[in-house]
Amino acid sequence: MGDDSEWMKLPIDQKCEHKLWKARLNGYEEALKLFQKIDDEKSPEWSKYLGLIKKFVTDSNAVAQLKGLEAALAYVENAHVAGKTTGEVASGVVNKVFNQPKARAKELGEDICLMYIEIEKGEAVQEELLKGLDNKNPKIIVACIETLRKALSEFGSKIISLKPIIKVLPKLFESREKAVRDEAKLLAVEIYRWIRDALRPPLQNINSVQLKELEEEWIKVSSAAPKQTRFLRSQQELKAKFEQQQGLGGDADGGDDDEEEVVPQVDAYELLEAVEILSKLPKDFYEKIEAKKWQERKEALEAVELLVKNPKLESGDYADLVKALKKVVGKDTNVMLVALAAKCLAGLATGLRKKFGQYAGHVVPTILEKFKEKKPQVVQALQEAIDAIFLTTTLQNISEDILAVMDNKNPTIKQQTSLFIARSFRHCTPSTLPKSLLKPFCAALLKHINDSAPEVRDAGFEALGTALKVAGEKAVNPFLADVDKLKLDRIKECAEKVELVYGKKPGGPAEKKEGKPITGKTAALPGPAGDKETKDAATRPGPLKKTSAVKAGVPPKKGKPATSAGTGGTGTKGKKGPETKEIFESELSIEVCEEKAAAVLPASCIQQLDSGNWKERLACMEEFQKAVELMERSEMPCQALVRMLAKKPGWKETNFQVMQMKLHIVALIAQKGNFSKTSAQVVLDGLVDKVGDVKCGTNAKEAMTAIAEACQLPWTAEQVVAMAFSQKNPKNQSETLNWLSNAIKEFGFSGLNVKAFISNVKTALAATNPAVRTSAITLLGVMYLYVGPSLRMFFEDEKPALLSQIDAEFEKMQGQTAPAPTRGISRHNVGGGGDDGEEEEQEEVGNDVVDLLPRTDIGDKITAELVSKIGDKNWKIRKEGLDEVTSIINEAKFIQPNIGELPAALKGRLNDSNKILVQQTLSILQQLATAMGPNIKQYVKNLGIPVITVLGDSKNNVRAAALATVNAWAEQTGMKEWLEGEDLSEELKKENPFLRQELLGWLAEKLPALRSVPSDLLLCVPHLYSCLEDRNGDVRKKAQDALPFFMMHLGFEKMAKATGKLKPTSKDQVLAMLEKAKANMPAKPAPLAKTSSRVVGGAAPAKFQPASAFADDLGSNTMEPKPDLKKAKAGGLSSKTKGVQGKKVLSKPNLKEDDDKSGPIFIIVPNGKEQRMKEEKALKVLKWNFTTPRDEYIEQLKTQMSTCVAKWLQDEMFHADFQHHNKALTVMIEHLESEKDGVISCLDLILKWLTLRFFDTNTSVLMKALEYLKLLFNLLNQEEYHLTENEASSFIPYLILKVGEPKDVIRKDVRAILNRMCRIYPASKMFPFIMEGTKSKNSKQRAECLEELGCLVESYGMNVCQPTPGKALKEMATHIGDRDNAVRNAALNTIVTVYNVHGDQVFKLIGNLSEKDMSMLEERIKRSAKRPTSAPVRQAEEKPQRTQNISANTSMMRKGQAEDMSSKLNQNRNMGSHSETTHTVPREFQLDLDEIENDNGTVRCEMPALVQHKLDDIFEPVLIPEPKIRAVSPHFDDMHSNTASTINFVISQVASGDINTSIQALTQIDEVLKQEDKAEAMSGHIDQFLIATFMQLRLIYNTHMADEKLDKDEIVRLYSCIIGSMITLFQIESLAREASTGVLKDLMHGLITLMLDSRVEDLEEGEQVIRSVNLLVVKVLEKSDQTNILSALLVLLQDSLLATASSPKFAELVMKCLWRMVRLLPETINSINLDRILLDIHIFMKVFPKEKLKQCKSEFPIRTLKTLLHTLCKLKGPKILDHLTMIDNKNESELEAHLCRVMKHAMDQTGKADKDTEKGASRIEEKASKAKVNDILAEIFKKIGSKENTKEGLAELYEYKKKYSDADIEPFLKNSSQFFQSYVERGLRLIETEREGKGRIATSTGISTQMEGTCVPASTHTVSSCIGNTNGEEVGPSVYLERLKILRQRCGLDNAKQEDRPPLTSLLSKPTLPTVASSTDMLHSKLSQLRESREQYQHLDLDSNQTHSSGIGTTLASPSSAAANIDDLKKRLERIKSSRK
Repeated sequence: MGDDSEWMKLPIDQKCEHKLWKARLNGYEEALKLFQKIDDEKSPEWSKYLGLIKKFVTDSNAVAQLKGLEAALAYVENAHVAGKTTGEVASGVVNKVFNQPKARAKELGEDICLMYIEIEKGEAVQEELLKGLDNKNPKIIVACIETLRKALSEFGSKIISLKPIIKVLPKLFESREKAVRDEAKLLAVEIYRWIRDALRPPLQNINSVQLKELEEEWIKVSSAAPKQTRFLRSQQELKAKFEQQQGLGGDADGGDDDEEEVVPQVDAYELLEAVEILSKLPKDFYEKIEAKKWQERKEALEAVELLVKNPKLESGDYADLVKALKKVVGKDTNVMLVALAAKCLAGLATGLRKKFGQYAGHVVPTILEKFKEKKPQVVQALQEAIDAIFLTTTLQNISEDILAVMDNKNPTIKQQTSLFIARSFRHCTPSTLPKSLLKPFCAALLKHINDSAPEVRDAGFEALGTALKVAGEKAVNPFLADVDKLKLDRIKECAEKVELVYGKKPGGPAEKKEGKPITGKTAALPGPAGDKETKDAATRPGPLKKTSAVKAGVPPKKGKPATSAGTGGTGTKGKKGPETKEIFESELSIEVCEEKAAAVLPASCIQQLDSGNWKERLACMEEFQKAVELMERSEMPCQALVRMLAKKPGWKETNFQVMQMKLHIVALIAQKGNFSKTSAQVVLDGLVDKVGDVKCGTNAKEAMTAIAEACQLPWTAEQVVAMAFSQKNPKNQSETLNWLSNAIKEFGFSGLNVKAFISNVKTALAATNPAVRTSAITLLGVMYLYVGPSLRMFFEDEKPALLSQIDAEFEKMQGQTAPAPTRGISRHNVGGGGDDGEEEEQEEVGNDVVDLLPRTDIGDKITAELVSKIGDKNWKIRKEGLDEVTSIINEAKFIQPNIGELPAALKGRLNDSNKILVQQTLSILQQLATAMGPNIKQYVKNLGIPVITVLGDSKNNVRAAALATVNAWAEQTGMKEWLEGEDLSEELKKENPFLRQELLGWLAEKLPALRSVPSDLLLCVPHLYSCLEDRNGDVRKKAQDALPFFMMHLGFEKMAKATGKLKPTSKDQVLAMLEKAKANMPAKPAPLAKTSSRVVGGAAPAKFQPASAFADDLGSNTMEPKPDLKKAKAGGLSSKTKGVQGKKVLSKPNLKEDDDKSGPIFIIVPNGKEQRMKEEKALKVLKWNFTTPRDEYIEQLKTQMSTCVAKWLQDEMFHADFQHHNKALTVMIEHLESEKDGVISCLDLILKWLTLRFFDTNTSVLMKALEYLKLLFNLLNQEEYHLTENEASSFIPYLILKVGEPKDVIRKDVRAILNRMCRIYPASKMFPFIMEGTKSKNSKQRAECLEELGCLVESYGMNVCQPTPGKALKEMATHIGDRDNAVRNAALNTIVTVYNVHGDQVFKLIGNLSEKDMSMLEERIKRSAKRPTSAPVRQAEEKPQRTQNISANTSMMRKGQAEDMSSKLNQNRNMGSHSETTHTVPREFQLDLDEIENDNGTVRCEMPALVQHKLDDIFEPVLIPEPKIRAVSPHFDDMHSNTASTINFVISQVASGDINTSIQALTQIDEVLKQEDKAEAMSGHIDQFLIATFMQLRLIYNTHMADEKLDKDEIVRLYSCIIGSMITLFQIESLAREASTGVLKDLMHGLITLMLDSRVEDLEEGEQVIRSVNLLVVKVLEKSDQTNILSALLVLLQDSLLATASSPKFAELVMKCLWRMVRLLPETINSINLDRILLDIHIFMKVFPKEKLKQCKSEFPIRTLKTLLHTLCKLKGPKILDHLTMIDNKNESELEAHLCRVMKHAMDQTGKADKDTEKGASRIEEKASKAKVNDILAEIFKKIGSKENTKEGLAELYEYKKKYSDADIEPFLKNSSQFFQSYVERGLRLIETEREGKGRIATSTGISTQMEGTCVPASTHTVSSCIGNTNGEEVGPSVYLERLKILRQRCGLDNAKQEDRPPLTSLLSKPTLPTVASSTDMLHSKLSQLRESREQYQHLDLDSNQTHSSGIGTTLASPSSAAANIDDLKKRLERIKSSRK
């Protein structure tokens, strides 16, 4: 036995594991004793055995095992940790104990299982037992079944879930083992005890013998409800209660409530397996159901009928199936099939239950209409179908459809509908049948009981009887007021016969089914149902007499407390009880009135009423008043008294004193008597007549108020307003409206008929009298308080001026809450219940307006064609369909809920592959919600839920759109519809992080505001828990945020219980989170708080704010007397921003805080900030540096703040609820201006607190914080404060985190804040922070930071790059290879920006880049196509000192015209030009000046700005001639330095590869062009702009259009911008004329290519684009310089004919343009430089001789050319031959010959040989006869002699002499004077010298300087040969003189000698190339040409002494005087430098 002693010494737990069975046995025995001995269930001893218990039960030795089982049982019973062992032990028991032969072992095993169930582990045990049923060993199966039966019998069906057991029962019945079958039978009987007949359906398929046996057993089961006999640990109170009852020896009612919950809980449906039938439909079902043969249709239906027999169907998309069945029911001619289809629908509805609800609305109208069928089997099938469908939805949802059918002419339909209503009512309870529903139904049924057909009447009675039974007499009687006694009795009789589905207890199970708890305090119509009642009563204006009581809104309110359980408000109706019932008293005749009055008034009084003496009348009134004052209410004959007052003179009383008294008496009677509406009608007319009276007006208003109190405001107001507007007096009208405004404030808004007022208000708004209009607008303002923004809908069509006044009034009212009514309520409800009513009224009024809007039915517009469009394969057609829907809804504005097949169609588009269409669909749905209003409810399930699915989209903007849509819907529907059913939980189940975070965020926003939620919310909890452990951080965060709000509705217990199914590790985590959430859990919004917090139109969170503030005190206060409630309410109302005040008013001790709030919120502590910084430096406190804020940081900040922030504000700032943070920020914003110093002294703390807010997930807080920061930095900038290092480092990094926020708005705000920060913190120090931000993992943040760096470099130059530009650039360049496209782009753009500032040095600084990156960068730089420009701007502001430096380059501070013009640019970029890289010599002067101006990089000195034009002034001659035409802009100096470079910069961006950049640039240019005063600035930049534009057109054509990824809408936007700005440009003639030939040619080329681009036509708006291009081309042809455009077109035609690749269409369009030009020629011929055009034609004919042209496929080119020449000849005549001067070698082409032919032809035609034609002939026939020669010369000399044509004559003479050198002109000169002879000789010599010198002006780049109309014609044409090779010598001065004259004339200066000249064209100023550069030329050469051409233009300016040329600010020297000028400039510079020193 030695070994025995060994193990005896071991501790117990080791013995239990020993390998010897004896040792184990001993261990188990001792363990058992130990377990029974330990008292503390939480003792650490227990934990030692956690791992051993399984071994206890599975011991291999049978003896030991028995002991082990006993010990295990004791352990499970006593140890608190036992639960952790459930799974393994239960599994051990099942597999190793239940198969033991010993009965004791099995018993113990069962006991252990039951004990686990007792310690709340039922689910795990049940799971193991069910697994055991699959075991092969029948013993185990039997034991498992037995255990389950015992568990069920003891714990009841509430704890043991039956569904899984019932699922396996049929299988057990099929077992081969008899023992198993018998045990299964016992189990089935036990289950039957608990759920009765619900067990039948699942077992209907077992063996019939067994079923029969079961039936027999079931009959024996006692009918008493079973009771739970064993209780869970958490049910100990129940247990005590149960034992106490057992002790009393009876089964008292105590258990009832418990049982009642149990019985309805199990529903057979729940126990069934759902069957999926959609996939089992026959493949050809949809074809067959449409087949022509009825047999085929029948087959299809029978297949469905078979499938829908399954009692429970899997949910899915049944829309198509329902649609098909509906069609059969509605349209099929075979009634048998109608019945069959109805059966199928019934089956679907039964199988799907609530899930069928979404289709109910479609089917109900069809079925009801079909009741016209007489055949009984059809009617029966339809009845079954509609009854089944009714159970899937609510009466509310289908009420409109039912009511619509009630007026049908067919009696059968009426009868069946009434019967259906009766059956439906039986399923209702008072809460599901509120007055809002009863009212319309009763009204319709009342018509039915008066119907001519007896069956309709009977059905009507039955329905009304049912309603009476369900809702109670109190609710229904008001609607039966007019029913005669006989019928009323009949209704009551029917009511008694009715058997209700839910028995007599309307508050019982039915209530629970609705999921609405019943509480003692609130009325028994909880939640929405109760609210609706007042709303509807208040809003549906019926026939006045019948419903006025209801309309007034008072009886429902009064009736309300009566239905409540706790407060009996009925007895306290107040003195005015009977009156509300009787409302109208009969009218009395005047005699009766006199009698009655005589009984109560002194006789003298009655006699003097109509006395002629006013004093007597006054005395009479005094007596009258005394009598009234003394009268009792009961004996006052109100009608008689007021008729006496109205008796002659009545209201025509002339003495104002008498009148005042009279009005006062009316008020008294109304207050003191039972004043009826009949009496009111006697006096109201008179009162309205006097309301505008200066002396009596106030009394009249008092009387009206008193009447309103007696007869209710809605009725009185309606009467009064109608009377006021039926008369003409505007004073009365305006005063009546003023009275009404006040009255509404006093009485509240309940019951007012908004519609009636609105028509009167519209009349008032149209009144001519301003007072009436003003009053109307004030009234609208008051109504707005109650109705909210929807009020504006009624006035959308008013004139804009009026509308803006109305809006201004509404604006004033925003944020104010409606005052609590002070009158009109006290009489009607004194009890506590009153507040409920009132609250509802307030709450619901907002919706009234929506109900009143006239709604259009758009059902017929939703055609099948439209629906098929929306579903089309082609996205364009789908888009068309959606566009149509949008326009249909837009037109209708407000629509009825009938929208046909639209929902299904739109639902399909929500998962469209084209995201643009998804967004469009979402916006349509949003529109739909607004248009349909609350009726949209019925579409929540089939359209709303799919929108929630879209929240899972990966695209941010799509999600945002979906969220906006869901919110718009929820605003209309409330949340109940969304939360009901499994839909939301199904959505949350999907493992899509986006969907989860958006959905949870949405719920967290909406749940706090709800007072109650459907129980289905519980279904979301398991998924919420899985979200808490989601991989995605955002999902986890959102789930944590939503947790408290779920708990607020479901309670901690339910939530904790739901963790049972989680894994142990998860469970612990989740429970910890639940505990945390419990602490933060907001209180449910209390009813009272709602009244006070009703922010007009506010969203849910707004309503919620004060609620939390009130919640704490509500409990104690609600039952206190009335005054307190009023106080609380007032408190709630007064607190507009500080919801906290609500608390204060209620609880006295807090009153002190009120005083605190008035003080400053930031307390200035001297040196506080410095002290804090020292502490941080010395590391006494934590440095503000973390990835997420830990608690210690928050605590530290709290302590630091406690000294310098007001206590109450600090509480708000550190509150757990985000609402309070919002409040804190609101307060801080309010106090910002008033407490500047305080803010600055606490700035470090404020910024730190804001960084904490950046870590919140709530967007509203974030937006508010950013708004505050913007204001804060603006303030700091004004105060010239600069951030300290400490403030910056603890704030900027966290702000930069937010740059990467997914929401655009936030990113925009953060960028704006970073921008502002640069004013209060040096940009160079900001740079490293932002640089750090580029290292983030968030790609959005990287991209935004890189862009921000670009902006900094652009604005402040390279000096900001820290630590060195090289390092910074290398760092930036690493991002070029980033994986994210946006980051790559941002990096490239930033480096391009640096390149623009710094030039090629960038490449050195960047260092080595990979080939790929380098090529991307070079490509981007090339695309940006912009000359580098000099950098530093705004450096002045860089200095972190308080003084603001003003230096020359902060020209952005001068708000000149230039800044206005390009303000957007100038904020970021102030461009100059960079001299080192610009090598064009003539510009040196301008650039040097720029260098000097931008020099403060090197010369760092403070001095005022150098203003450029002052220098010019010094050197200009003093007397500048006054220009007459163009006034120069006043800020010319600004434009010099700035505008040109700014415009250059913008134009360079036009050609950008980035579409948005290009669009922005185009928009800026467009803005400039559109403003007349600024358009001039573009002068001189036109060619540059057009080049950039057609470069962009080419880029689109070649690159963008081919890019699949690019959104084509972007391209269309870009096209429209390009075309728009060009059209603007070509409308300004002066600018249009600046376009040169080459540029026009390329432009036309681009535009025509675009018109022919077939890809554009395919775009959605392609046609529009092409139409615009057409328009533009016409503008270009008309407005450009006519010579240039003609020339351009000719060259283009030549190119297009030469190019083999170009399409014939292209040439055709060019020719069309030419034809248009030809048509314009008669008007424009005088402004055309014919010589140039003929030169172009010459070149054309040289390239294309006639022969070659004839070979063209088309005859158009030759015809075009002929037409052009013909027209020119026709217009110019023979003179045309004088214009061939520019053609060097005329023989090269056929031009001259052709012209001569045309001329000759013309001559032959006319047959007149006048002298001109002779001249022409002389050229044609070289050897002209002598006579002819003489004639010609005579003609020439005649011209020379005439004053006008002298020059022309000389030119002709010269030509003639040159041609016929032998011609003798002597005879002609002989006769003339000496002077004339010398004049002619001198002239010819002059012409000769000029002609010789032609083409010799140096034009190095081949630009010719031609002019037209100079002094001598020959000199005008300075020809440069086609290729541009020139040889030069000086040009005579006369040319310059002539130029000068012309320029002077252009600038509006007088010329001393005015000569007649041909019309000038802009050709003068814009020299152009005769040979047009082809479109393939490099941009580079174009720019240099432009530059030179501009220089030449500017030289001319200099010559003409005109510094102020048209908008070009740079004055340059002309080459001729270059040397002199340069010297001059050097001197100037010396002077500038010396003055600087």
